[in-house]
Amino acid sequence: MKTPLDNTAVLFVDIINHFDFDGGDDLLAHTTEILPNMKKLRQYAKDNDLPIIYINDHYGLWQADFKKVTDFCKNEKSQEVIDAIGPDDDDYFLIKPQHSAFFQTPLQSLLTELEKTHLIISGIAGDICILFTAKDAYMYKFDLQIPKNCMASENNQTNDYALHLMKTVMEADIEAF
Repeated sequence: MKTPLDNTAVLFVDIINHFDFDGGDDLLAHTTEILPNMKKLRQYAKDNDLPIIYINDHYGLWQADFKKVTDFCKNEKSQEVIDAIGPDDDDYFLIKPQHSAFFQTPLQSLLTELEKTHLIISGIAGDICILFTAKDAYMYKFDLQIPKNCMASENNQTNDYALHLMKTVMEADIEAF
């Protein structure tokens, strides 16, 4: 992987999810497919002392406490994903009110404080929350890496189109991890 590690942070978007909504079963199936790659990315970040930042929907709890959000979301569907890729106590955890990880969150301030300008973004849903996050990151002039095998959506066609936009419009590296 050709990543400038000294200025890199890894973002996991909406990994803590209950998958209990229309399309949730499809999203879960595609998330399960990319789970081994996300685990490798997470281990890569840990091995290289890269900050790992989870940005997640708040599910009406409005508390940036990943254990409370995890408890709320954990069910028979979500348990495997949450157990495999959920945050550790030493990871950063932010909540977001809408699609983008930057919208009304302290993410940009945190990245500035950490002096990170290169982002590796992974998570779900690729055609919504990852796409909106990538758009905002691009507007804030971050260099983007969004591994195509570390992002899932309910539908593979919309996922592929989102990757196309991120590569062509936002200049993201979408090479598989």
